[in-house]
Amino acid sequence: MAKRKNTGIRLNEALDQFISENKLQKGMDRVNVRDAWATLMGNGVNNYTTAVELRSDTLFVSLSSSVLREELSHGKSKIIAMLNEELGKDLVKKLVLR
Repeated sequence: MAKRKNTGIRLNEALDQFISENKLQKGMDRVNVRDAWATLMGNGVNNYTTAVELRSDTLFVSLSSSVLREELSHGKSKIIAMLNEELGKDLVKKLVLR
């Protein structure tokens, strides 16, 4: 039986390398944005959220409550700043509430 070569690479480094080699970062960003939205907005907003989709640098959020949509539209810049802070990079530039 052949011995394994111990390269000493950490798991997170291996995953990052796999993601970059296979050009999966856009998909990972989409998933991370959905998770960040759910974490930051809490159950009150998540109960009325029907879809969260990231296209290029614009985040589209579908809400089932027009009253909530109007309330959130007043704080778009703050929501964008909170999402980017949670993600650790400047990923969302524009927020569209539908």
